Amino acid sequence: MPRCYATEVSSRVLITGGAGFIGSHLSERLLAEGHDVICVDNFFTGSRRNIEHLFGNPRFEVLRHDVTFPLYVEVDQIYNLACPASPVHYQHDPVQTTKTSVVGAINMLGLAKRLRVPILQASTSEVYGDPAVHPQTEQYWGNVNPIGPRSCYDEGKRAAETLFFDYRRQHDLDIKVIRIFNTYGPRMHPNDGRVVSNFIVQALRGDPITIYGDGSQTRSFCYVDDLVDGMVRLMDTGHEVTGPVNVGNPGEFTMLELAQAVLEITGSSSAIEHRPLPQDDPKQRQPDISLARSKLGWEPSVPLTDGLRRTVDYFRRALAD
Repeated sequence: MPRCYATEVSSRVLITGGAGFIGSHLSERLLAEGHDVICVDNFFTGSRRNIEHLFGNPRFEVLRHDVTFPLYVEVDQIYNLACPASPVHYQHDPVQTTKTSVVGAINMLGLAKRLRVPILQASTSEVYGDPAVHPQTEQYWGNVNPIGPRSCYDEGKRAAETLFFDYRRQHDLDIKVIRIFNTYGPRMHPNDGRVVSNFIVQALRGDPITIYGDGSQTRSFCYVDDLVDGMVRLMDTGHEVTGPVNVGNPGEFTMLELAQAVLEITGSSSAIEHRPLPQDDPKQRQPDISLARSKLGWEPSVPLTDGLRRTVDYFRRALAD
C-alpha cells in the first residue's frame, strides 16, 4: 500500500528544479518544517544564489543533475518542478524543454514507483492554452496549439500529466498534479521575460515598460509563498486525492493595471510602450480554485500590492549587487 506522510513526520524530500524560483522557496518551507531536502538542479535557469543561504543547513543537500537522465536516491516524497518556465528560456532549446517535461517525468515516476512514495507534478495553467472557457476549471481540456513556438512547454506539460495518470492507473502510484497559474515573488529571474519581473526591472532602471498588445489581456498573479503552501497541502493529502488542482490567485488584472501598480510602488517615471502581441499569447487566464478550497482548504492570502512590494524590494537589492 502507498505510504502517507504528514507534515509532523520528518521526511526526506527530493525537489527537482530545487534551485529555481519556486523550488528554492519550497526548499525553505520544507526545511522549516523539519524535513531533509535533496535539491536537484542542472542550473540552466536555477541559480546557486537562490539557495546559497541554505548551504549551512545540515538537512539540505544539493545535487547537480539533469532529470532527463535517471536518478537513484532514497527519499520519502518527490516534488517534480524541473523545467524552464518562461518563454525566453524554454524557447532557447525547445527540444530539450520537451525532453525535460516528458523524459524527466518518466524518470521521476520510475523512481517513485520503485520507492513506492508520493510524487507531485508541477504542471501549469499553460495546459489550458488560450482558453475558450473563463475562468478555467480542472475539467476544461484546453485550447492549445500543438505546433506553435510555445508548444514545447505547453504540450510537454500536458504529456507529463498523461504519464502521471497512466502510472496511477497502471501501477496505483500516489500521484499529485498541481496546475500552477502565474506566480511571482523574490528570486524570479530578472531576464526571464515574464511580465512581473519585466515591469519591475524596467521601472527600476527607468526604461520604458513594454506592454504587448493594448494591455487589456488579463492574468491572475499568485505570490510564491501562497503557491508553496498549496503545493505542500496537496502533497499531504491522502492517496485518493490526485488532482489536477488549480492553484493560483483568482483575482484578475489587466496588463495595464499591473504596470500602473508597479509604477506606483517603485515611484518610477517610466513611460508605457506598446508592442505587437506574441503568437499564441493567451488573452485571459484566471483559475477557478473551488477544488483547492474544498480539497486543500487553500486560498491565497497575500494581496497583489503587498506581494509586489516584497518583490520590488528584492529586485532593488538584486540590481544593486
